[in-house]
Amino acid sequence: MHICGLLEVILQGSGSAPPAPPCTKAEVAVLLLGCCPPTASSTSPDVLACLLISADNDEDNQPTEIESLCMNCYQNGMTRILLTKIPFFKEVIISSFTCPNCSWSNTEIQSAGRIQDQGIAYTLKVKSKQVDMNREVVKADSATTRIPELDFEIPPYTQKGSLSTIEGLIDRAVAGLEQDQQLRNATAPEVAVKIDEFIDKLKKLKEGVFTLVIDDPSGNSFVENPFAPQKDEALSVSHYKRTPQQDAQLGIKVLTFNTNCPECNAPASTNMKLVQIPHFKEVIIMATNCDDCGHRTNEVKSGGATEELGTKITLHLTDVSDMSRDLLKSETCSILIPELEFELGMAAVGGKFTTLEGLLKDIKDLIVSKNPFTCGDSSTSDRTEKLKLFGEKIDKIMAGEMDVHVVLDDPAGNSYLQNVYAPDPDPEMTTEKYTRTFEQNEDLGLNDMKTEGYQE
Repeated sequence: MHICGLLEVILQGSGSAPPAPPCTKAEVAVLLLGCCPPTASSTSPDVLACLLISADNDEDNQPTEIESLCMNCYQNGMTRILLTKIPFFKEVIISSFTCPNCSWSNTEIQSAGRIQDQGIAYTLKVKSKQVDMNREVVKADSATTRIPELDFEIPPYTQKGSLSTIEGLIDRAVAGLEQDQQLRNATAPEVAVKIDEFIDKLKKLKEGVFTLVIDDPSGNSFVENPFAPQKDEALSVSHYKRTPQQDAQLGIKVLTFNTNCPECNAPASTNMKLVQIPHFKEVIIMATNCDDCGHRTNEVKSGGATEELGTKITLHLTDVSDMSRDLLKSETCSILIPELEFELGMAAVGGKFTTLEGLLKDIKDLIVSKNPFTCGDSSTSDRTEKLKLFGEKIDKIMAGEMDVHVVLDDPAGNSYLQNVYAPDPDPEMTTEKYTRTFEQNEDLGLNDMKTEGYQE
């Protein structure tokens, strides 16, 4: 999901992940194996890779394979990504990386949907090794895992999200504690002895009775009910309203203030959030929803000061995939398409956080669809034909059928176009910094602005 799509989900609640096909029993078994801790003796990366490829003959349910860099040996390995649905839960994205050069492997799980409206807490009384220890567990990286009997807690964001079992969670905790024991034995033997004693207690949990608590403020964790749809007497589930601190930790702390709808003047609310764009800067995103007439607006403003230099970004469109690039157009940014001899001045379409395709659609709507001179008494056949031809050219650009350049010229330096090769340079995009003219400073109100000695 692109940045702008994620923000729409957060601010306006209008987005969701595309529906995924339910996973087969074979896929569930494969995914459970794939998310066992690296120390598990029952599986190896090679076996998991074979299982993932042969789990189902249906091509639609096959994982996507992407060659990617191994962070252990810095050679190329293979990442397998699968979008699937857990029964009685929701869609999730499973990723598994294996490196054939150093045999390093890693597994991860992410929710394919949005952050839920409420947090969720699961409390499970583990009694049966055969039933309870084999329960499937989706643990999001924002979840806290606790075992009260041992006063043991795994804080949020200290582990990646995982799809495992209760036994797998314990094995993963044991593996994490054992990881640096050899170093501790040499530097702090007393601490190492205490950790060994605690590891023994964790291992004995597999044979005893204990309580497991998983508390996830994002609402995207899950503990299986093997008796579904009947009630599970050993498992209790509670939903709760997040605190402002939890919202801030999840990155969804949104300021809401009352306003009036610009269309019907009815009372409405505006959501505002400060967002950090990777490889750029902070921006302020505002979205207004009207419950009376359904009108929705969004606006983007720079979260920082006017830059010392202006910015001119030129992108050569070579492929239809360029249409999905994230784009921030500030109110002071002009848009040029030299091949069409087209220029759109600053503030014509306001500040926007969208994609390149979204910007071109807005331009077409402004020039063609919503142009008041294309209908009524002011309309002429010659003008209508020219605008129709312009709209067709915009459609060809969006379809990747025209070789053109798109130029974003922002004298305030607060516009952005995604570099899909970041942090490496983009061969099809150039960014030029320039000194503003007197006229541009005048338009921005900078010539009469005094920031030093203004008391005089």
